[in-house]
Amino acid sequence: MVYSFNDEHAAERHTTQYFEMFGNRAIYRDGWFARTIHRAPWETGKQKPLQDDVWDLYHVHEDFSLAKNLADQYPEKLESMKDLFMIEAAKYHVLPIDDRTIERANPAIAGRPDLMGDRTSLTLYEGMNGMLENTFINVKNRSKTVTAEIEVPEGGASGAILVQGSRYGGWSLHMRDGKPAYEYNWLGLERFVVESPDALPSGKATIVLQFDYDGGGLGKGGDATLLVDGKTVAEGRIGKTQPNLFSADETADVGLDNQTPVANGIGYGPAETKFTGKIHQITVEVE
Repeated sequence: MVYSFNDEHAAERHTTQYFEMFGNRAIYRDGWFARTIHRAPWETGKQKPLQDDVWDLYHVHEDFSLAKNLADQYPEKLESMKDLFMIEAAKYHVLPIDDRTIERANPAIAGRPDLMGDRTSLTLYEGMNGMLENTFINVKNRSKTVTAEIEVPEGGASGAILVQGSRYGGWSLHMRDGKPAYEYNWLGLERFVVESPDALPSGKATIVLQFDYDGGGLGKGGDATLLVDGKTVAEGRIGKTQPNLFSADETADVGLDNQTPVANGIGYGPAETKFTGKIHQITVEVE
């Protein structure tokens, strides 16, 4: 738009623009704008077929606020705009149009590429944080094992070892008052905690969290087992899990909880939740 800063009458250069999101489509060209609203963002249930959507037509050079729908007055113009949308959609790889909503957040369900590909193991180190969901191994709807090699200082350790998500949903492997624990936070509405009754002594230790997913569908529960140096220290039931998404903007973090806390009682934010021991290595494995 820089070209227009010194010339308010400069001819428009960007004359065509398509739009598509969750089946909502629109096309602009030379002052004409056609659009169809397929679904509202909060509507996640089954919708009418895309081909049944009704299109509107507006002339924005004369009607900037889109107050006057001209679809009935200029049906041929509307059809040409709809054809133009399909041309642009094919050119820019919009097709096939996918009007699913929540399912698209999980690549394993949506069928879209996953940055992790077919990897079943991810090795992490202290200082690695801020990993968004699509850059972290997908642990949803499957069994997982988290192995943390740590070192506890004199006087004990506390804080986050590995967390993913936020106070509105996620999971956390941490130490609270020196006791290793795993907490699954279901949408901020229900929490499942598996915690050792005893604090760890100073020195090196290997903490393992095994989660055995029930299977049989999405969002099911499973059994969690917490081990220290090969010995079971706690077991518990995770009643249900989140099938599609933990958070759109909060992250997976090693050695701290970067934003809103997944788990109760280990602080708030990176300073309060920082692990007070040493994390040598963490391995996350999925089936």
